[in-house]
Amino acid sequence: MNGRCSMTTLLYKDLGRMDYLAALALQERLVELKQREPSPDILLFVEHPHVCTLGRGGNESNVLAPEEVPVYRTSRGGDVTYHGPGQLVIYPIIDLRSKLRKDVHRYLRNLEMSAIRTLGDFALEAARRPPFTGIWIGDRKITAIGVAVRRCITYHGLALNVNTDLSYFDRIVPCGLAWAEVTSMARELGKEQSAERVKGRFLHHFAELFGYSDLKEGGIAENGGSRMEDRDPQSSIIDPRPA
Repeated sequence: MNGRCSMTTLLYKDLGRMDYLAALALQERLVELKQREPSPDILLFVEHPHVCTLGRGGNESNVLAPEEVPVYRTSRGGDVTYHGPGQLVIYPIIDLRSKLRKDVHRYLRNLEMSAIRTLGDFALEAARRPPFTGIWIGDRKITAIGVAVRRCITYHGLALNVNTDLSYFDRIVPCGLAWAEVTSMARELGKEQSAERVKGRFLHHFAELFGYSDLKEGGIAENGGSRMEDRDPQSSIIDPRPA
């Protein structure tokens, strides 16, 4: 695959429900592979079991009463947030050295806009709220964003509350903002939403905003190896099972 084709190709994969640390290990392996040699960018969709994560500068006092929910310090930006069933977590592994992707600020703006346009497809009027991170519907936060970049390759990403049990946010001070309420698509719209439809709309807007013209659903390497397989061509990602 030549460099130009690689720049306009986006591999995407729905990992289903996956432990947070396993998903983080997968991201780190993919980042390492992209640093090693040019390859298509990747968008991972995942749902995590109950977990709270603290950004690299997050304040531990914002973790109030996690009880049985594990808490991990991680390398993304931002403070504390919760992940769990009913929440759509999206991890872009993309190369900011591409002329189409440009820089971290443009990357964040396009990532935010991907979520805003997705919510708009469901008749939800969402917006940025500087200087606070994430996507908001009024005073209610519906999407948390925390990213990291390692040698120009992005990882971590955003968490969109689709059908999330919002009571779990009572165990933390979400994003360190005591005044902020957390909401979900289900709460705003009065009924559960199709996670598959949300994924499809997000993928559409993400590809449009970042300039991808060739979308390929990534397969899983059968041998569990830690390399990009070239089987369609390069339409597979590494097996997410621990090495």
